[in-house]
Amino acid sequence: MGGTSVNKKKLKVKDYVSWFEIPAIDFKQAVNFYNEIFDIEMTQNSTDVNMMAFFPETSGIGGAVIAGPGSIPAAIGPLIYLNGGDDLNNVLNKVEKAGGRIIMTKTLISKEDGYFAIFIDSQGNKLALHSNN
Repeated sequence: MGGTSVNKKKLKVKDYVSWFEIPAIDFKQAVNFYNEIFDIEMTQNSTDVNMMAFFPETSGIGGAVIAGPGSIPAAIGPLIYLNGGDDLNNVLNKVEKAGGRIIMTKTLISKEDGYFAIFIDSQGNKLALHSNN
């Protein structure tokens, strides 16, 4: 008799995040906020159900701002870390002018892991930035 042996396959995952969506009530304001702080132009798409604006992505993880049923901004829940580029202060310094609020300034994690900061976007979502410098 004895126990049963279960042959478990280990899942190999390169990235544990494959897509993210940032909810918005005021879609235009949210898109303008991210366009301004990242100095980008998000491509937009509207359907009968929702509106989406996509962060430019060439390789890696993509994401969008989304407005529609069930897309409710919140300062609680999972925390998404957005790429702050060479120095996250370049993005963070634009947050308040664009209608957001900084709740944690640029903070050292460690020399190896870089820096992070936390902000509230123009819709009330809590997000973070990360950079190596």
